[in-house]
Amino acid sequence: MKIVIYGATEFGYLIAKEFYQQHDVTVIDKDPANTDDFDKLDISFINGVAVDIEVLKQANIKTADIFIACTPNDEANIVACTVVKKLSKVKTICFVTKEEYKNIFAVLKESDVAISSSIDSVIWPEELLTEEIFRIVTVAKALDVENFAGGKAKLLEYKIEENSVLVDKKLRDCSFPSETLIVGLTRSGELFVPYGETVLKEGDKVIFMGSSHSLDILAGKFFHEKNVTKTITIIGGGNVGLMLAKDLESLKVKVKIIEKNEKRAEYLSETLSNALILNGDGTNLELLNEEEIADSDVVISVTNNDEKNLLCSLLAKQLGVKRVISRVSKMFNIPLFEQVGIDIAVSTKIAALHEIKNEFSQTNVGILATVEQGKGEVLDIVIPDNFETKKLMNLTMPTRAVIGIINRNKHVIIPKGDTLIMAGDEIIVFTKNEDAQKIKDFFKVG
Repeated sequence: MKIVIYGATEFGYLIAKEFYQQHDVTVIDKDPANTDDFDKLDISFINGVAVDIEVLKQANIKTADIFIACTPNDEANIVACTVVKKLSKVKTICFVTKEEYKNIFAVLKESDVAISSSIDSVIWPEELLTEEIFRIVTVAKALDVENFAGGKAKLLEYKIEENSVLVDKKLRDCSFPSETLIVGLTRSGELFVPYGETVLKEGDKVIFMGSSHSLDILAGKFFHEKNVTKTITIIGGGNVGLMLAKDLESLKVKVKIIEKNEKRAEYLSETLSNALILNGDGTNLELLNEEEIADSDVVISVTNNDEKNLLCSLLAKQLGVKRVISRVSKMFNIPLFEQVGIDIAVSTKIAALHEIKNEFSQTNVGILATVEQGKGEVLDIVIPDNFETKKLMNLTMPTRAVIGIINRNKHVIIPKGDTLIMAGDEIIVFTKNEDAQKIKDFFKVG
């Protein structure tokens, strides 16, 4: 596949790094100073802008499969996609930073206006991040939550705490509810697919897949799901803070927002119906004490500044908040946040990369989710028509992977060893990122 990326940004670098080994990648940018990281990759780089016909010819845009515009300038991205579409039949993906552009294109698509046909997909990373945080906070103590098969099945990730009954137990001895599978385990930063003999340790992060009902039972039995989230404090009233508060209001969760900018705080007060808006600094320990932030079930710091998010999160942990979620803008900061005790570090870039992977999916393979900063992937695969029916236990996959869910005629099956895998099944598979291509190739249409 030939991929052309407009914008030598961190987004552009992550996309290029993810795909350059298996695809032909070209990056266009007018600023050579942004290319240091790209020089380490085996890609083509063109100095210029993607609205220049000669630059696009140099990039062989007519033979490209996907064009991604991810510069910091929304208007430049939109115009570039429009020009590219006039010159070729390439699939166009446009990054935007403003809600109004995302909304405008949604309306234009419905109205079948010509400009909407020049952009096949619009990605607003902050919206994707908000959706991710919302999924996490609605399940008490979960590190990650993904819903599948219309909510009939899901993925949950939990950390094994010091006093857990699961510590030092082999997986086969844990007596998890039926229709529940452990598909992945992260220990000391390394993700792997465990075996029945794997012994759980304090600090392990364990990934479960199964039916929603069974995972609810699992959570209540082992992870105290009955501790329902009732009060949430959001530090930072920008796009993510506002959208998240709106979503939480619909669940009747008690929400406080701390916003430093007075005008923005006034806007939040006018926009939100039930949230309490505090005009102040989330790093002000006196303010946090006065407003009894320690009583919050969850504190979420989503300002645009990593250093401030880290400080706010550490203060919240010091005050005794049991669950703290922090936004991280710079990818290399994610391990730091986790090492100093922040429960969950989330990133717009990881959320956007997951969405991009979906756009690249093959005809019978899609990516439903990524976990542990992209170390693991959840693949959605439709078994091809020429597949010979086999029992799961007789299915020899080329690498470690777990088929966690089978969706057959809208009926969700959590498979066991003697479950049949047959043509037409939609299967949801968990595997490590580096092994994903082997699994895709194994189930490829013959």
